[in-house]
Amino acid sequence: MIEELLPQLVQWSAYHEGIGHDVYSAFELRSGTLIDPMEPPEGLEAVARLRTPERIVLTNRHHYRHADRFAERFGCPVLCHEAGLEHSDEEEVSGFFFDEQLAEHVRALELASICAEETTLLLEVADGVLCFGDGVTRAADGSLAFMPDRLLGEDPDAVRQGLGKNLRRMFEEDFDALLFAHAEPVLGGGREMLRSLLSGRTVHQLG
Repeated sequence: MIEELLPQLVQWSAYHEGIGHDVYSAFELRSGTLIDPMEPPEGLEAVARLRTPERIVLTNRHHYRHADRFAERFGCPVLCHEAGLEHSDEEEVSGFFFDEQLAEHVRALELASICAEETTLLLEVADGVLCFGDGVTRAADGSLAFMPDRLLGEDPDAVRQGLGKNLRRMFEEDFDALLFAHAEPVLGGGREMLRSLLSGRTVHQLG
């Protein structure tokens, strides 16, 4: 079900057959920016009734998902950090750079480490939103967590160190909410939760 998280920001979940569980997609309405989109259960027209999508932004190359359906229906470009373009030979994807303003209210921040193109999106919504792909998720107790070691490559410790370095830089930005590709959002207190993850402390908070 498509639900409003914050003013001008909606999200929905849909089952991803490739990985066997639900994943999350977001839509920043003022700029018409879709993030890591799966087709919602209500269909593409339910999205169009909210706002015609102007662009699709992937947090990494693996999150192409149903981008082709949206691109074909709405004629909007699909964007991924340039480091991921070499893996997108069969799809029409355009590149961007870290720290680029992709649209009004949407800026690309460097997370990298887990893969070279891993992008966190800064949405100028409410008190600020960080939108994560595969870099950060939530544990069963609701606290923030990194992905399991088996998904972090041959040197998980080095990947986590790289993620931590770039996550610390994000405290230069204004944000309070957190969105995730693989977990329920955090709509308040996200700054402290992220600080706790990086300091090794655990904050228990759901939803």
